[in-house]
Amino acid sequence: MKREFVLIIFLVTTIQSLRAQKVFSVDYANQADVKVYVVQYESQADLKVFKVKYQHQATDNAGKWFFTEYANQAKKKIFFVDYANQADFKIYFVDYESQAGWRKSSKKSLMY
Repeated sequence: MKREFVLIIFLVTTIQSLRAQKVFSVDYANQADVKVYVVQYESQADLKVFKVKYQHQATDNAGKWFFTEYANQAKKKIFFVDYANQADFKIYFVDYESQAGWRKSSKKSLMY
């Protein structure tokens, strides 16, 4: 019984970590999986991002990002570019979790 309980806890924890949209900000473009540009206005964004405080709050590709401390903990490594034309997609940081999400679903595959 105890063994089954431990297995269930392990599986739930593993599934949760796979779902999380964990990102790490790298220092150089060639280290990144994707390059993003932060826009000034929400209407210019492909993705509206809400930064969550805890890993378990992040959801699968829904704009709720958890920034990891180390690159090997992240699902995606991102690089913030200086110009919009250098980016794979554009993001806008929102103030509320309910505002997060994709505005242009054509770019959604970049974060899988």
